[in-house]
Amino acid sequence: MSESSNIELLPIHNRKSQSHSAIPSRPHTPSLQPSNPRSASPYSNVPPAATLPILDRPQFMLLVLLYLLQGIPVGLAFGSVPFLLKAKLSYSQVATFSLASYPYSLKLLWSPVVDAIYNKRLGRRKSWIIPIQLVSGFTLIYLGSNIDQLLEDPEKNLITITWAFFFLVFLCATQDIAVDGWALTILSPNALSYASTAQTIGLNTGYFLSFTIFLAFNSSEFSNKYLRSTPQDTGVLSLNTYLTFCGYLYLIVTVLVTFLVHEEPHHLRKNKRSDSIVDTANKSKNTLDSLKHVYASMFQVLRLPNIQAFIIILLISKIGFQANEGATNLKLLEKGFAREDLAITVLIDFPFEIIFGYYAAKWSTNDSGYLTPWLHAYLGRLVAAGCAFFVVMFFPSQGVTTSYFILVILQHLLGSFMSTIQFVSLNAFHTQIADPLIGGTYMTTLNTISNLGGQWPRYIVLNMIDWLTIGSCSTETNDFEPFKVKDETDKIKCKDAGGTYQIVEDGYYMTNFLCIVVGCLLFFFWISPKVKHLQSLSTSAWRVKN
Repeated sequence: MSESSNIELLPIHNRKSQSHSAIPSRPHTPSLQPSNPRSASPYSNVPPAATLPILDRPQFMLLVLLYLLQGIPVGLAFGSVPFLLKAKLSYSQVATFSLASYPYSLKLLWSPVVDAIYNKRLGRRKSWIIPIQLVSGFTLIYLGSNIDQLLEDPEKNLITITWAFFFLVFLCATQDIAVDGWALTILSPNALSYASTAQTIGLNTGYFLSFTIFLAFNSSEFSNKYLRSTPQDTGVLSLNTYLTFCGYLYLIVTVLVTFLVHEEPHHLRKNKRSDSIVDTANKSKNTLDSLKHVYASMFQVLRLPNIQAFIIILLISKIGFQANEGATNLKLLEKGFAREDLAITVLIDFPFEIIFGYYAAKWSTNDSGYLTPWLHAYLGRLVAAGCAFFVVMFFPSQGVTTSYFILVILQHLLGSFMSTIQFVSLNAFHTQIADPLIGGTYMTTLNTISNLGGQWPRYIVLNMIDWLTIGSCSTETNDFEPFKVKDETDKIKCKDAGGTYQIVEDGYYMTNFLCIVVGCLLFFFWISPKVKHLQSLSTSAWRVKN
């Protein structure tokens, strides 16, 4: 994006006009809140720059790089590995692996520790980023040397695989806390609104590399069609090679950060700024007192009646989309949709997400309320889930046609568009209600609970698909009496008997239908009226009182 002949980066949050801040204040609120809530400081009212200042561009690129590294293991754990496992495992077993993504939804529990404990010589953020990236790099290299053996029998090694990626995601979640905090001090006060831009670009790019690009190059069909003259049974990029490469990339970046990057840029060292209440707490000589101070402020936030109502909304608002977003792609692969075609679908989706993010930010700043676009997008995601029902049901028996492929792309784009609107709208609302005195704790609390709301139903939904699926085992020669197949044990029994497993009743359809029905009931009878009430409240209704 540019406004002149020079390339200029624009903040992810759109402005109504040049006189407004990156995220305008709520209607009838006289003062403007900063894009990233911080402690009351001389910088809390500094307006955001129209374009990214030249002095901040190296720091911005560093943040993009660090977020990109985080996105690599996340893209594997949330994207590629479940697809690789589904070829040999049931939905219930894939649900077990989905537990590996939970650290991102629980990082609130140890985020105060990351804020409060550090080595003064290294700096608050580098004290965590350097060792975490070193451990992440060596873990990726070690996992790369063993992953092929583990995937030979994924059912036997499922727990080991799950724990390995759980540990990787835990490291990424911890690094995310440190990088989020570093973004508030490594950028100039008027460039803080670009922190979310760096996060969006970096995480999406890392996820894109580990999901879309990796799946395509890991596919033998894609490799034989586009990259090889002589067909082979495997893709040009194996998982062990990719993990090892990423491990060394982590180590190289860590060395560069250690020796070439200062905790605080030279042009900002004269500014004595504080991230949040943690800075005040750290003046205490006793680190334990500092931690107690931060955890106490967290519990103060959770005790607010309006926050408690909002938390319930965050925890239940994603139930309606879980079958679609957690199982539709897996079901398409099961029916014969090629992995490389799915990778192309996500590839097409990627640039649209950037465009969607821009317009979502624009719509999330209107006078009708920050959560009004969120409500509209909720219904849109239910529509996308309903479309997925028919996309799977009418999978072509003769193979994927061009028209069907376009239909899959459109269904993905609809879901992605609505999801992006909800994400941006929700973050804009979080920014507006967060108490600046405990901004970091406030925002982390809300974002963590929002992430958890998208994680906890998925385990149940994936298991439901298996519970509601009924299959049969039979042979063309009628060597034995056909019998119903209800679990993996029956499937093994069928295979050992030389039979053929066929799905009689697919639990995906009933599960998706139930999710949509529950989502509609929750929306019309509680979520919608409650959200409209909460967004009409004044800023003071969300403040922690001393």
